[in-house]
Amino acid sequence: MSEATLEGKHLHLWRGERHVLRGVNFTVAAGQCLQLTGPNGSGKTSLLRTICGLSYPEAGSVHWRGEDIRQDLPAFHAQMTYLGHEPPLKMELTARENLKYWIGVRRRSSDREMAQALEQVGGDRWADRPVHTLSAGQKRRVALAGLLLSAVSLWLLDEPTTNLDVDGQRQVGTLIAEHLASGGLAVVAVHHALQMSPQGLHTLELGNG
Repeated sequence: MSEATLEGKHLHLWRGERHVLRGVNFTVAAGQCLQLTGPNGSGKTSLLRTICGLSYPEAGSVHWRGEDIRQDLPAFHAQMTYLGHEPPLKMELTARENLKYWIGVRRRSSDREMAQALEQVGGDRWADRPVHTLSAGQKRRVALAGLLLSAVSLWLLDEPTTNLDVDGQRQVGTLIAEHLASGGLAVVAVHHALQMSPQGLHTLELGNG
């Protein structure tokens, strides 16, 4: 199998009359993180959705391990996880139950793995509370625990530090750095620069389309 590499080639995307992505090119290899920066409306979320196959570009292509993702989207999706603005949580379930449901669709994980992931993000104290009783920051931490449990190479993250305090923002940088150190790769849309070592960190600034 070829090395884990993600490439965007000459991507163009319109939203109505607006040309959001204009010939965007990038390459992300194993051990690297590409942070997407730019003002609101510059196309950061649109690019992430295009990368994961939720939006179709009018021109250009996205390649994973050297192959166009459109050739086999299910196979590509099995190797990546996308975390959007709103965590994919069911409000009536507890944090732990959410992880069992969310991750269980993809892979079998033990109770110990889930407990370790929750502890790693500081969620062990309220793991058995219904999600609707949690703060926005706590919900974000549940989503980060799910990210750890996903066990995939590619992370696509849209503003992962939203609603987190300073310690939480720093922790996101640590989680990404550990993922890169294990051979993973990430593309992250950010409003503020990630708090992590510059090693392996690259930036793609998008302008107003």
